[in-house]
Amino acid sequence: MERRQPPQTDEGWYVLHDFRSIDWGAWRDAPERHRSRALEEGIDYLSAASDVADADAGDSAVFSVLGHKADLLILHLRPTLAALDTLERRFEQTALAEFTERADSYLSVTEVSGYMSQEYFEEDGEIEDTGTKRYIESRLKPTIPDSEFVSFYPMDKRRGPEHNWYDLPFDERAEHLSSHGDIGRDYAGRVTQIISGSVGLDDFEWGVTLFADDPTDVKELLTEMRFDPSSSAFAEFGRFLSARRFPPGNLGAFLAGEDVPQEPESGHGHHHGAGGHGHGHGSDSSSHHGHGHGDSDGSHGHGHDHGSDGPHGDGDESEDDESVRSELEELGVYAGQPHGEDVHAVVLYSAADADELFEEVEGLRTNFDHYDTHVKTAVYESQADDSDAETAVVSLWETDRAANTAAGFLADLPDIVRQAGDDEDDSWGTMGMFYTVKPEHRGDFVGVFDDAASILAEMDGHRKTDLLANREDENDMFIASRWDSREDAMQFFRSEEFSEAVEFGRDVLADRPRHVFLA
Repeated sequence: MERRQPPQTDEGWYVLHDFRSIDWGAWRDAPERHRSRALEEGIDYLSAASDVADADAGDSAVFSVLGHKADLLILHLRPTLAALDTLERRFEQTALAEFTERADSYLSVTEVSGYMSQEYFEEDGEIEDTGTKRYIESRLKPTIPDSEFVSFYPMDKRRGPEHNWYDLPFDERAEHLSSHGDIGRDYAGRVTQIISGSVGLDDFEWGVTLFADDPTDVKELLTEMRFDPSSSAFAEFGRFLSARRFPPGNLGAFLAGEDVPQEPESGHGHHHGAGGHGHGHGSDSSSHHGHGHGDSDGSHGHGHDHGSDGPHGDGDESEDDESVRSELEELGVYAGQPHGEDVHAVVLYSAADADELFEEVEGLRTNFDHYDTHVKTAVYESQADDSDAETAVVSLWETDRAANTAAGFLADLPDIVRQAGDDEDDSWGTMGMFYTVKPEHRGDFVGVFDDAASILAEMDGHRKTDLLANREDENDMFIASRWDSREDAMQFFRSEEFSEAVEFGRDVLADRPRHVFLA
């Protein structure tokens, strides 16, 4: 019999799903001082784990499990098995552990496989596509999404007399997984996943952890996937456990049988470790496109948040947000808040065909529209007669966290590039100066821009300025520029020519402009 080709794999962080049952009778009967001590030590343990105080990287979260199978889920991701081992035993040293019993557990490790990218596993192979690189990183080093609902289940690939996954040729397996992932891509922005391999580590071959704000999104996704041959013919599942996330500081409300707020109590912050994003986008965190069962097929895994969804507590948000934006900028994603506005913006530039890019964006926008925080997402094309001009994707959100999460998804769009003029050297740019022009004055506005562009071309420190228009509304435009330094740009913004342009805008603009600056 011919021996089939197994997929190559690369492993990342170890994952422990630690399910606990509470001895409610013992909790009710315990003296108040014992309960207070257990609560204090429980919060300290969970907060330290969530802050990744024990390691250089990783993530942890706590969930309230629904149903009879368990009461608590403590989810840990760490770079080493030893770190998980220590966390597991450290919990047993807390006073809270005296009121719990382990109901279940699952050990696995994040991975990517050759089904995703053969190039990744080739000797001296390099992956030039930024989206693919970021996706692989988010698979190996995921961040736990902030979504309220989580569903966990283990699974195997079937080895039966009629359907045996392991007897299929490699290409056929890859085709199955690719088709399976096409379904998951329709749920990008609604369902995020962490897929982890457990062959030789636990009873099943993979662990699947799905995150969503709406549990019915998970239900709809899995219902649709059950009819795909990759599941209907070749998948076998263990039992499902469902839970709701809550901040460690709200453990007291959980134990008291009260409503458990999703926002943290004052004084108990939470910052992720140095994990990937799944995303993105959100990363994101985890992966973003598709949803793959089996063999951890990265080409259709879905997720990320990526970028990070932001802090979970009362920590220094500006510092965390700045670090996210710095990372996004390295990937060619520019994020900021328009001055004086309540919206937050993300801008990316792509060298892809504008029509193909628009189709991809339309799919993401449909999912983004499920969220009340989404303002708009649109594709903007350069008005210059330059075949090499980049196309921009602009996404506006009501919150910074939502914008950062969306950035993780947007970063996986095709052929994302850095803004022209933004090379590896230090530079400073206006991410966007957004204008809505009265239709009858569009020609006048473009003419004034051309005049300003001529002036800019002669200015020291100026690298590039583009006028871009929304392909669905030509009167919705923005100007993006890149300079050697902030001071170079400010010299222009302080100039008489710029003041005249602003005064001119009072008559031709349908709404006040939104100016976004990004160092």
